[in-house]
This record gives sequence, structure tokens and C-alpha cells, in this order.
Amino acid sequence: MTEKTTAELEQLRDKIDEVDQQLLDLIRKRLDLVARVGVVKHGAGLPIYAPQREANMLAKRRTEASDMGIPPQLIEDILRRLMRESYLNEKDMGFKQVKTDLGKVVIIGGEGALGKLFGQMLTLSGYQVHSLDKDDWQQADSILDGVGLVLVSVPIRLTCELIRDKLGNLPEHCILADLTSVKEAPLKAMLETHKGPVVGLHPMFGPDVGSLAKQVVVVCEGRQPEACEWLLEQIGIWGARVVQASADKHDEAMQLVQAMRHFSTFVYGLNLCREQADIASLLQFSSPIYRLELAMVGRLFAQSPELYADIIFAQDKSQQAIGDYLDNYANALELLRKGDRETFMQWFAEVSQWFGDFAPQFRNESRAMLQSVNDMKPAH
Repeated sequence: MTEKTTAELEQLRDKIDEVDQQLLDLIRKRLDLVARVGVVKHGAGLPIYAPQREANMLAKRRTEASDMGIPPQLIEDILRRLMRESYLNEKDMGFKQVKTDLGKVVIIGGEGALGKLFGQMLTLSGYQVHSLDKDDWQQADSILDGVGLVLVSVPIRLTCELIRDKLGNLPEHCILADLTSVKEAPLKAMLETHKGPVVGLHPMFGPDVGSLAKQVVVVCEGRQPEACEWLLEQIGIWGARVVQASADKHDEAMQLVQAMRHFSTFVYGLNLCREQADIASLLQFSSPIYRLELAMVGRLFAQSPELYADIIFAQDKSQQAIGDYLDNYANALELLRKGDRETFMQWFAEVSQWFGDFAPQFRNESRAMLQSVNDMKPAH
């Protein structure tokens, strides 16, 4: 490289550094404006996530970017990352308290990860939150005195027994709710034990989320839904999307959404372990899609084995879904052993047709995720 080329590159890089500084200044300005928006939302009791506003804004920015010769996906990626940071900042400002005369909130299992998350969100909303854990039952009467909402957040295998043994004397006006990922049995136990309002909640996210914006909470109606309306409104203000479902339909869906998926991930990880695969080498040769798949496997094994045992073993019916998966796997393996490419492609086309418009939609959604994975620093 000549001295002239070196000098020209340095000049251009200096200009890029100047532009980067301007970008930082603009980002700081945007975050400050969003903080002011958060204050207004907090005062008005508005949700931190406004899906229609976000969709309209992104569509407008994409069009403007295209007119300027900028790839629309680039500006969308930048804005989505900024919005994620904004939701985190807005959360820390607190939320409007919907039910000002509630009394105490008691979270049974409040020292667990999910219990702590809901405790934090309720505290940020101005509620008086107390935790009742396994070593606190001697003080249960005083902790539960004046309670208006009890949230049960304990392992699935303990939930129904705890409800029946410990929660039969709650005030009749008190809402009894659970946060487990199985709904039929806990809902039945709550309805049999408590005479007041009952609702089943299933947060479709882990306790490590930074914000509830865009997260899903499934709600299974139990008793006196009108008494629980404020709680669903409060969850909406946190930015979560509330999805109503019957307990039986929820549990049927969870056989596929959770039990089969987690079991398949468990077996994949087990096989990698038994094969003594060199993960560092796999990452070195992996495409973005495989790195993402491997990250999801590793994510499961970075968490509690008891949690996933509870999820997988909680429903006897999940054995049927997992068994069907195993049968389909065995049938596909038989095609491979026979070298039957034609049937493989026929089945592939059948599944593709079944996915319909969702297939290209998922391909487009995954493109941005895969690009993010590709930009990650390789593991050493």
C-alpha cells in the first residue's frame, strides 16, 4: 500500500469517526426523548408498547430509507435495537397503579426467579409486595393479613398440593392466581380451594427478560373475571400481550409448544454429549442457522434441570405428542436408509404446503436473526 493510499484511508476513517460521533449524539438525544415519552405514559397509564404506532413508524422509516438509497432492513434493525433499549429504560420509570385499593400482594415463591420478576413489576407499579417462601409459613397468617392478590409461583409438581393445603382460608375478595405453565390442574385446585376470584396465568417467557414489552401472558379464566380485569389491564400496561384461552386448549397447545420442543432439545443435547462432540469445532464450522440452533440447545442446559423436568413430566398427554414425533423421526430415518429421495421430497412438499404463507413469513423473520448471529464474535 502506497503512502498516498494510507493517507487517503486515514482521512476517510477520520470522517467516519466524526459521523459515528454524530450518531452517538443522535442516539443519546433519541433515548432522552423516549424517556420523556415514558414519563407521559406513566402518568396517563398507557402501555409502554404500542404495536400500531411501532408498525406505522417502521413502515415509514423503511420507505424513507429506500428513497435515500439505504437498505430498509438496515434502518429497521437499528430502530428495533434502539426500541429494545427504550423499553428497558421506560420500565425503570415505573407504571401507573391500576388498583389503588388492592391491599397486599403476596407472591408464594417470591424468591424464585419468576416470582422476583413479577414482584419487581408489581413494585414498580406501586403495589405493596410481600414474598412467602417455604421457610416463611410460620408467619403466613401475618404475611397474608390484608392480602388482595396471591400469586403462586412454585414448581409445577408442588403447585396443586400447596394450593389445597395452604390457601383455603384466603379472604373471599382476594384474587388467587398461579404462574405455572400447566393450567388445568392448578386452575381446578384453586377453584376447589378458594371461594373468591380465580385466574390462571402462564407467562410465555423466562425470568431473564429485561422488559415485558411484546411478551405474551396466557390467561385462563377461573371465577369472577370482572374482579380480575384490573390485573390484566396492569399486565397490558407493562407492555405484555394478554391471550385468553381455556385451560384444556392451553395445555393441549403446550404439549407441542413446550413439552415436545424441550424434550427434543434435551435429546439433541444428550446426543451431542454422548458423542463427545467438540463444541468449539462445531462453532468454527457452523453456519449462522446452526449456531443459533446450538445456542438454543445450550440455553436449555444453562438453566434448572428441575424446571424442565417439571415442564416435560407435568402432562401425561405430552407422552403421546413426543411419541408421535419419535415415530415420524423413525419413518424419516427409514427413508434415509433406503435412499428414497423421491418420498423425502414429497413429504417435504407436503409440509411446505401445510405451512402455507407462514413458511416465507418465517424465512423473512429469521433473516434478521441470522444476520445478528453472523455478526457475533466467534467463540474461542
